[in-house]
Amino acid sequence: MAEETTGAPAPDQAEAPQIKMQVLAQFVRDMSFENMVARKGITSGDVQPDIQVGVSLDARKRPVDHQYDVISKYKVTSKNKTNGEALFILEVEYGGIFHVEGVPEDQLHPFLLIECPRLLFPFVRRIISDVTRDGGFPPLNIDTVDFLALYRQEIQRRAQMAN
Repeated sequence: MAEETTGAPAPDQAEAPQIKMQVLAQFVRDMSFENMVARKGITSGDVQPDIQVGVSLDARKRPVDHQYDVISKYKVTSKNKTNGEALFILEVEYGGIFHVEGVPEDQLHPFLLIECPRLLFPFVRRIISDVTRDGGFPPLNIDTVDFLALYRQEIQRRAQMAN
């Protein structure tokens, strides 16, 4: 009797590794908020805010196997469009401790700097909104960050510096 094939892989064929990722902890590592309006006594007459958001990322291996620290750094500056005076400056370093297994070594760096910050983003966005609101300004809901584009820009920047 001939053996039938169903198109399903044979049990002895190697399967793709299963990626296991878990957020073990999240934390604010550092935060600073400066309200220039209150500090300098700027009048709120003709205020047209111009808001800039800068994001940088860092990831490090922890001493425990398969654990990594991932830090997202946000710098939010608001200036008055009419005269360029600063309204507020907010800096937040938000981190997470991740357990990651099954990611091939050549894909670990982008995984840590794209997927991990993507999971942390909603939490840091909420912190930024709350701090700006509690600081006397309308709550700032920053736009979603494209961590893939940010990663690609950093790789290009490093390549240009190496040349």
